[in-house]
Amino acid sequence: MISSFLADPAFLEDIIRILFVFVLITAAFTLSTRNIASLLTVYAVQSLLLVLIAEFLYLIEGNKTLLAIAVLTLVSKVMLIPLFINLIGEKIKISRDLKFNYLEPTASLLVSMGLILLAYVFLSGFFNEYVLGKLFFMGAVIGLSLTLMGMLVIFSRRKVITKAIGYLTMENGVLLFGIFVADLPFIIEILIVIDLMILVLLTTILAIGLDSTIEEYHQHLQTLKIWSGRDN
Repeated sequence: MISSFLADPAFLEDIIRILFVFVLITAAFTLSTRNIASLLTVYAVQSLLLVLIAEFLYLIEGNKTLLAIAVLTLVSKVMLIPLFINLIGEKIKISRDLKFNYLEPTASLLVSMGLILLAYVFLSGFFNEYVLGKLFFMGAVIGLSLTLMGMLVIFSRRKVITKAIGYLTMENGVLLFGIFVADLPFIIEILIVIDLMILVLLTTILAIGLDSTIEEYHQHLQTLKIWSGRDN
């Protein structure tokens, strides 16, 4: 019975649409959550949802590249990056990001609704959902919306670590958009490069100070440059 449902493309597409809704819910939590540890959990859950979307899309299309994307996302975004941050967090006390720039959580959520509508209108000008396919058009819209909401996190949050999670959310949005629109092998290459860049960024952030605001972060960088110059 279960295997017959999994073989039904219409059933699988319905599951993917449900997963789209949960992806947007995780983005909303990222905009409003103040606890750093909770933000990391939300990011891991969001990445896991992308893994499931890629796997169910593989069951529909049979493209093995989707499986490769799912495995790569599972290892890097669900396991490696959150584990990396948590291991450092055991040595550095993770605080709450209580302050917001420009937009409070309620205002950010309202703006995010407008961003979703904007993404739909914008993509409607480039893609016809009946030509691209309703599921693929919806995936492109959710992917672009997630990218814009990640930008909103960067814009509205103060601490460097929460801004980094905003960048990670943006990357998830780009990945989701690419799964449904772009060339899949190219997406894998880009995903590997971006993950490496993010790991380097997180290493720098965590080495300098997890609790820093963006201003304090720049001050720490300047201090390191001065000491580096003295050593030379």
